Amino acid sequence: MVFELKQSDKNDEFYFTLKDADGKALIFSEGYKQKASALNGIESVKNNTAAARFELKTSESGSFFFNIIATNGQVVGRSSMFETEAGRESALEALKASVADAITAEI
Repeated sequence: MVFELKQSDKNDEFYFTLKDADGKALIFSEGYKQKASALNGIESVKNNTAAARFELKTSESGSFFFNIIATNGQVVGRSSMFETEAGRESALEALKASVADAITAEI
């Protein structure tokens, strides 16, 4: 897995996306005004995944997703949308198994 960190051309904020080995996006971040804050967000995703701090959700359209919640209650990452609960669970298991070893790449 790879955290891709980039700065937006629109608002100059930093965002990260966690991608799996196939390049599929699993986790998306909020915008951060400073690069250091975004890097802290990546560490928070790793730490809170290890602590199993997840919020399982269903969108208004019926898709399934999850949020990763920091100890302060803030959402530090939101998953992609999944058609089934099983798909969401599979992504959660993959995340738990691999996120600790994920590298960060600036793009």
